[in-house]
Amino acid sequence: MGVERRGAGGADEVLAAEQYLVAPGAEWRSELYRVAIDQFTRAADVLDLEDEVRSRLLEPRRSLVVNFPVRRDDGTVESFTGYRVQHTLTMGPMKGGMRYGPTVSLGECAAIAMWMTFKCALMGLPFGGAKGGVRCDPHRLSESELERLTRRYASEIFPVIGPDRDIPAPDMATGEREMAWFMDTYSQQVGHPVPEIVTGKPLVLGGTEGRDVATGLGVVFCLESVLRGRGERVEGKRVAVQGFGKVGSVVVRELAARGARIVAVSDVSGAVAEDGLDVDALLAWVAEHGFLRGFPAARHVSRTDVLEVPCDVLVPAAVEGQITGANAADVDCAIVVEAANGPTTPEADAILAQRGIEVIPDVLANAGGVTVSYFEWVQDQQKYSWQGEEIVTRLRLQLDEAFARVWEARCRLGVDWRTAAQSVAIERVAEASRLRTIYP
Repeated sequence: MGVERRGAGGADEVLAAEQYLVAPGAEWRSELYRVAIDQFTRAADVLDLEDEVRSRLLEPRRSLVVNFPVRRDDGTVESFTGYRVQHTLTMGPMKGGMRYGPTVSLGECAAIAMWMTFKCALMGLPFGGAKGGVRCDPHRLSESELERLTRRYASEIFPVIGPDRDIPAPDMATGEREMAWFMDTYSQQVGHPVPEIVTGKPLVLGGTEGRDVATGLGVVFCLESVLRGRGERVEGKRVAVQGFGKVGSVVVRELAARGARIVAVSDVSGAVAEDGLDVDALLAWVAEHGFLRGFPAARHVSRTDVLEVPCDVLVPAAVEGQITGANAADVDCAIVVEAANGPTTPEADAILAQRGIEVIPDVLANAGGVTVSYFEWVQDQQKYSWQGEEIVTRLRLQLDEAFARVWEARCRLGVDWRTAAQSVAIERVAEASRLRTIYP
């Protein structure tokens, strides 16, 4: 018996008009999502991935957009928009950070959620990727306003999160304080303490030692492995770091302690460059003044110039989309280590590859954060704490194993670091998807 096709219910002309046509997934299309799709497609082509699996991994499984009011300190009420995107439900509970920033969007969260899926798969963690946040300028909000915003956001996304469903973590402009507020809000709603609902919490609330430095430390461990494969050492290497926040400052401190020369550093206020910066003085200045602005013991350059300072190793540790087709030809280094998510566009990847500059991708280089978040979640589930030394040992072991998998794939497939890392991760997620098939 034939199936009756009733058309679009009278909306044919509207749907045919290009300006009204919303293609599947168009809601989260963005520049960052374009970058994520490009990277995925390159690896999927190398793997000859079947169309069915591609379609299941190309789009996020769930996305939630919430709008909510927050009362400001002066009594006025302002509405904010928040997001939570869950990329895949195949691998286990979702895991991903929550960020505050004026450019936070559904497309940004969708892209980073996809990368988080592959990051977890590469590291062998039982998580799918997620991402969320609130579009706001956190620097223009008081502490009490940030608390009200955080608690309201936690309440709004309550239906899709849980310690065995989706576990948020700190990200851009969020930290231990926000995780404490978030954990308390969720716990109040269920009627008992649930420390495992978030990671990156204060130690006294079930946090773990080493979580605050895990991402930066993982970047350093990854760089050491890369250099070891080249028969080189960190000692004496000239390093430029874009970003001097929770990740970049740890990278600078740890590399300097290992004998590297830090030749340039930047933050949102500007950048400084010198043939061997005084790292202790830099850290002390920022601790006192909040920003690099005004640091007296170095010459000041623009924030973007830090990407073009001659060095051996460049570490973009700020935000996405920093190395592009417009400036990749001016990057002057041998290795780029992506401490940020998505700092290099596909166009820049092609230029850097032509110039022989190796790019160590974010899904490998900055995976230390989610790895130690996993350790924290496990400890909260077990109600048992590990010592800091054990955390570092476990982190290095996990990263070393992931690095070995990428190295093997790079040699076997004859591809660059990024495609090798993505291929290892996609193979794992694809296999899980095939085994679970489609329900119903």
